[in-house]
Amino acid sequence: MQALRLVALDGEDLSIVSAHVQDAVTKVGEIKFDAADKQLVLPVNRYAWEKKRGLFSRRGERRRSVLHFKRVLGVRASGIDQSKGDTVLSLLAIEFAPSDSPAGTIELTFAGGGAMALDVEVIEVQLADVGGAWEAAARPRHGV
Repeated sequence: MQALRLVALDGEDLSIVSAHVQDAVTKVGEIKFDAADKQLVLPVNRYAWEKKRGLFSRRGERRRSVLHFKRVLGVRASGIDQSKGDTVLSLLAIEFAPSDSPAGTIELTFAGGGAMALDVEVIEVQLADVGGAWEAAARPRHGV
């Protein structure tokens, strides 16, 4: 399977990126916001929803990927203890709430009630697979 590379420049694009990172996991300490460069980098181990399971390969796979948010003016977090860098977060969805178009807030919702709000000038998000793939222990399941 080829490495996935996606760019989101509007809400519709962002919903496609969101679908590809649903159930991706990261650690709190890996999330980096650079206020001077107006960017947030979120390394994740994403579940490859696009990979078809076959007769001999019943399990899915995970891939090392990076979510890169550009033109970020500020970041707020709720329900995430930033002092606990080893805490694992499971990303459920990414959504955009417009304010003064094209600006708005990109909302990242995590399992367990955690959330991040990124105030952005405009939607400019990249998702790129950057490492190898490995067999997932299980297919993510939850009531959404």
